[in-house]
Amino acid sequence: MKLAGKVAIVTGGASGIGEETARRFAKQGARAVVIADVQDELGREVASSINAGIATSSPSSALPSLSSSGPAQTVLGLDLEAMDRVLAVNVRGTAACVKHAARAMVEGRVRGGSIVCTASVAGSTGGRGMVDYYLSKHAVVGLVRSASVQLGEHGIRVNCVSPYVVATPMALRGFGGEKDAEWVESTVGVNMSLKGVADAVVFLASAESELVTGLDLVVDGGYKGHRR
Repeated sequence: MKLAGKVAIVTGGASGIGEETARRFAKQGARAVVIADVQDELGREVASSINAGIATSSPSSALPSLSSSGPAQTVLGLDLEAMDRVLAVNVRGTAACVKHAARAMVEGRVRGGSIVCTASVAGSTGGRGMVDYYLSKHAVVGLVRSASVQLGEHGIRVNCVSPYVVATPMALRGFGGEKDAEWVESTVGVNMSLKGVADAVVFLASAESELVTGLDLVVDGGYKGHRR
């Protein structure tokens, strides 16, 4: 098993990609600690949950930081308060996870640790709407690249996965319902699956990717190439 003995802390693990990742981690031998919602009292909850998990772990741990939020907005009609809410979850929330996971690993002298964040193809593209969401995912990619440089000396790898739209409950709410689920499945001939994204996270969390850090791993079935 790829993750035997590791502790996995999955934020946003109640549904969608987070839930599937937690299940895949457990199947690969990891002990999964799930934080279902990180939007309230973020710092304290994340810090205590991560430290509690690391305290009982074997010498290496993995942390996918999975959370998203993104109402449709344009530059000209940008609601700054709504933007702040998106950034609070996607940027501040991810940064809190990375900070406290890294601190716990360093203080526990955990080498071989892996932090995996969730970005998006939106983190390397632009769009006609959802400017706050695109902004937040670009920030996540920047955080991952900087953290990978700073934490390398401690034996901690930091990467992110960037999926295209997967038909999760959150994505369906954003696109507007069941009718759009069919659109998601048919767009550019790609049928994105939760398992496919979760398997990419497992790879980045496991020793199979021991030489990989600072990577934005795009999991989009060829969407970006088609878009060009």
